[in-house]
Amino acid sequence: MISFIRRFITNPIGAAIALGFVALMGLIFVLSDRAGLSGSGSSAAQGDVAVTVGNKTITVAELRAAAQRDVDQYRQQNPQLDMAGFVAGGGFEATVERMIDSAAFRAYAKQQGMIISKKSVDGIIASQPGLAGIDGKFDPKKYEAALQQIGSTDAQVRDDLTDQIVTRHLIIPTVGATQVPVQLALPYSSLLLEQRRGVIGFIPTQAVPAGPAPTDAELTIYYARNVSRYRVPERRILRYALVNPATVAAQITPTEAEIAAAYKAQSAKYAPADLRTIVQVVLADQAAATALAAKVRSGTPIEAAARAAGLEPITATDVQKAAYVTQSSVEIANAAFAGKVGDVVGPLRAPLGFVVLKIEKQRTQAAKTLAEATPELKAALLTQKTGTVLGKLRASFDDALARDHFDGLVAKNKLTALRTPALLANGVDPDAPTAKPDPALAQIVAAGFAAQAGDEAQTIPLGTDGSFALAQLDKIVAAAPRPLAQIRDIVARDFTIERSQRAARQVAATVVAAASKGTPLAQALGATGLKLPPLRPIAGPRAQLLANPRAVPPPLALLFAMAQNTTKLLEAPENAGFFIIHLDTIVPGDARGNGKVIAGTRSDIGKVIGREYAAQFGKAVQRAVGVKRNAAAIAKLKADLLGGASATDQP
Repeated sequence: MISFIRRFITNPIGAAIALGFVALMGLIFVLSDRAGLSGSGSSAAQGDVAVTVGNKTITVAELRAAAQRDVDQYRQQNPQLDMAGFVAGGGFEATVERMIDSAAFRAYAKQQGMIISKKSVDGIIASQPGLAGIDGKFDPKKYEAALQQIGSTDAQVRDDLTDQIVTRHLIIPTVGATQVPVQLALPYSSLLLEQRRGVIGFIPTQAVPAGPAPTDAELTIYYARNVSRYRVPERRILRYALVNPATVAAQITPTEAEIAAAYKAQSAKYAPADLRTIVQVVLADQAAATALAAKVRSGTPIEAAARAAGLEPITATDVQKAAYVTQSSVEIANAAFAGKVGDVVGPLRAPLGFVVLKIEKQRTQAAKTLAEATPELKAALLTQKTGTVLGKLRASFDDALARDHFDGLVAKNKLTALRTPALLANGVDPDAPTAKPDPALAQIVAAGFAAQAGDEAQTIPLGTDGSFALAQLDKIVAAAPRPLAQIRDIVARDFTIERSQRAARQVAATVVAAASKGTPLAQALGATGLKLPPLRPIAGPRAQLLANPRAVPPPLALLFAMAQNTTKLLEAPENAGFFIIHLDTIVPGDARGNGKVIAGTRSDIGKVIGREYAAQFGKAVQRAVGVKRNAAAIAKLKADLLGGASATDQP
């Protein structure tokens, strides 16, 4: 749509670095710049000139060091980025342009007589955190040590900082521009309203005859060419033994004495109890509380009265007096339990204001005998003892692992040793693709893939009840392709699909060629002799494509990249076949009078127009000071950074 917008949304690495000269770099970056140059270790001679800007030069060594610094900076956000990925993403070219821009702006500023005061440079140097002393103030000794470490002088650093300040003052006002004239936005707004219509045909891969069964020789060649497709990732075989409540059942079963002791300790819980459901509201002042209480006493539900006052009531359900004391106070609890169902109590003073409450329900809980309470007590004791016993047992296993091994511990504790099949990291067994991973083994498999060959056994927690596993990595099965004999049917299926797809492509190419010569698309498709789906209309506005490109069907996206009355071929996903798209009509958009669309376009362009202005200003500055690029030296350095690959072969 808009060329400069497209430039900024492609090759994000390059786009970001290309504008790096806009920001004012700190002293530490300046120092690292010089350190990098002094120790770049470039294979190129230090005097090799890559670019001449005015009467200054940028050497190959300087470009190499700058590219490495940019990679190091981007690794902070993406640790997996390497130099090859950086160059492929447009980073190298962006680094070159940034350095040229910086040098050109320095030269231009000098031509214009721009001067930066010594006080401004002093302030930048003194504000660097790395140069502060114990008292937090600038330490001249640290500054001198830093200069000695990088082999630079105070004058050189000050020159660099002066140049950067000048560059900033030149470019920041331009980058900050956001105003876009209506006349500029109008053609792009009209482009958004453009409509396109055409027809789409489809040649399914399955519509093409499958052909004869592949021979052994054909399968052997196909398998060798696509062997990576049949590669199975690394797998691991684990030995393990489970320790769970069933393992220690004899030790955790509560005795009658333990149940009786627990009943006695919780006698209040099983004694007769007055249980009440109480709804209360807390208000900030007494007058409001008195008004709310009167409203409730007159018949308004307390919940409704509270919400009308902008408050949320609190309900305590089946609460005993002792428990309610902990939620309120002794005085409030005494008043609440002295009343009867339906009574409104309060206002009563509370720590945070005044309380109004209503007794909604009341019931008496009968006493429970030991026999009646036994099931509940037994379950609680079982949970408590399970966690305690399993926790102690796991601790003893951990201690024993320092002097014993997996088999010894399994035998001594009369456990059952189990062995997994060769599993992937997600727990899947490739030899049983229809079987789902066992969720009970998830933590054991994760620990097995974190272990190294030869590691001792370890205990692995498995559940909230204290269950654990004793596990050990038994064998690592290296990643390797499956033998052809083992997957012959799969390879034969893939071979047949690929052969059919090639045939379908050839048919589709023939149709496109015929349509391009003027044959109606329907007639060209009919001439194939295949049983094909009928043509379907395809249409849409360009705005749909730009609003959410990922959600737009690929055929519709292709429709907006075609010239009128042309036919194009597009491969369908998952080897399904080939689309054939013919563009019939382009209906130009006209945004005149459509203020909403124009305003939106101005806003979108305004987000990047400053960068475009800055880029164009930079080009003008380069022309003013004069720039000469040594294309051969730059290309050689790019190839060197890629490890010897041809620079011209890279994106």
